[in-house]
Amino acid sequence: MMNRRLKKASAVLLAMTMIFSLAGCVDQSQGKKSSDSNAKTESSTDKPTSNDSASDSKSSNSKTEDAKSSDSKSAKKDSSDEDAESLLKIDDPDEKAAVEAAKKKVQAMKESPRIIATSPATADICDKLELDLVGVCSSTVSTIPDRYKDVETVGTAMSPDMEIVSSLNPDWILSPVSLQSDLQPKYEAIDTDWAFLNLRSVPGMYRSIQELGEIFDREDQAQKLVDEFTEFYDDYKKKNEGKDHPKVMILMGLPGSYIIATPNSYVGSLVELAGGENVYSDTDQEFLTVNTEDMKTKEPDIILRAAHALPDQVVEMFNKDFAENDIWQHFDAVKNGRVYDLTYEYFGMSATFKYPEALEELQPILYPESDEDTAKAKEASDNAQKKAKDSDATEKYNEQQSK
Repeated sequence: MMNRRLKKASAVLLAMTMIFSLAGCVDQSQGKKSSDSNAKTESSTDKPTSNDSASDSKSSNSKTEDAKSSDSKSAKKDSSDEDAESLLKIDDPDEKAAVEAAKKKVQAMKESPRIIATSPATADICDKLELDLVGVCSSTVSTIPDRYKDVETVGTAMSPDMEIVSSLNPDWILSPVSLQSDLQPKYEAIDTDWAFLNLRSVPGMYRSIQELGEIFDREDQAQKLVDEFTEFYDDYKKKNEGKDHPKVMILMGLPGSYIIATPNSYVGSLVELAGGENVYSDTDQEFLTVNTEDMKTKEPDIILRAAHALPDQVVEMFNKDFAENDIWQHFDAVKNGRVYDLTYEYFGMSATFKYPEALEELQPILYPESDEDTAKAKEASDNAQKKAKDSDATEKYNEQQSK
């Protein structure tokens, strides 16, 4: 069994590389215990703030700042014209070494690893990899896989019950990287390994899947998923070749406010994958707080509205603001009827396996080639609003809080 210091070093190396796909940024001498972890992940069930979303900007820790830089590079890689094989290739030697060390550690265990998945997205990945869990998050708007219906819940993604987490004696806690700056300090307080998965883009998700498959002896399951993505992506990217790229602005709604989603966010990466040009692309951050006057200077062709956290509240907020704030009436996108709500189940904070449905929804929005496409885009937007209003997310959230 590795000594405590070495264990700490290897844990941080693994966590940072798996998530950010750049191991070189990690200072092993300052590593956290592979068993330091407490899982809390993003879920639409919690009331987040704009700061909850932009995890990179919240940490003064040098390792997190390095990770931020590396993840930005990763996001830029995802948006290139590379084929799927190139996008998913993991060739950083430090990253490979970290994964190999984690793999050996799991192999040395006498029993199956006790794993907790702290967000709906990470639970879905574990389900696809056929991994057993000892703990899983609860959610008011996302469905947890049936495989885990009898598994102990550890609280919502952004508000895990650390006493429950600790009592389950996990060997591993898996969370999305977008919450790293909030969650890492809590993970470091208990004796467990942890990893933050890069779910800021679809390719990032599949790179994490490959590494989890290797670590937990699920390489066949991981390869099947990768093959499905490769077939889909290499066919999909031909769909809009040669077409003009519409200028797009993405508003990510939170209860009481909204922020701008950049290409470094999951929603932003989907729009970029679909061929849209994000008007706020010159940044390393996932989300930005911007006033409407600045937005107007960008003059997007299309405005997309995504509802995070409590979608029933957020769509009403959007409708009220667009009706009462006169500045919106001066946007070309509003004048031309090109403001669309996105289905909250497809366009969240983390990459999910519903990305084909998300891209299908974006197609007539970004590239309306007929009156039928225009009508289809409007219908999808109307349905997105209805689903959000019917989600009863606020009521479910209040019920959870009262328990």
